[in-house]
Amino acid sequence: MVELASWLASLPFSQALRKLNWLVPWLQIIHILANGVILSAVVMIDMRVWGISRSQASIAMARRFQSWIWAGLVLLTVSGILLILYAPRRMLTDITFQVKMVVMGLAIAATLVLLLALRPGPGAGQDDTGGHKLASLLGTLTLVLWVGVTLAGRGRWLTLLLR
Repeated sequence: MVELASWLASLPFSQALRKLNWLVPWLQIIHILANGVILSAVVMIDMRVWGISRSQASIAMARRFQSWIWAGLVLLTVSGILLILYAPRRMLTDITFQVKMVVMGLAIAATLVLLLALRPGPGAGQDDTGGHKLASLLGTLTLVLWVGVTLAGRGRWLTLLLR
């Protein structure tokens, strides 16, 4: 990992990023807001799946918020890559960052499965208790994982405080 970080740090683009000190706070703002957009969209879908909200069917709610999830993922990925390129050694060698990446991979996979489970199909609209329980479980798992991503993203600061 150290070799990869050194290579990334030597790239001209990475060196150019480090000269733009004002850019990092903006990237962090975009990164945190994108995470918030994803988290909010997942909460809205989950509230319908859990039966808290009754404004739309689960399928319609998922369709309504999936574009927000995808847009958030694009912003999260682009800003995250730029932040890594700004300080590759600090990021890539940090155990909390590595944990965050694993949890984020799981969160993306769970989100995809949740959205696929809420797609219209044969028997859509019928009362399917097993399908509802599965969607509820997937919704909970997805939310827990995205909260984990958020906490892992702040984990670096927590580990610095504990040292």
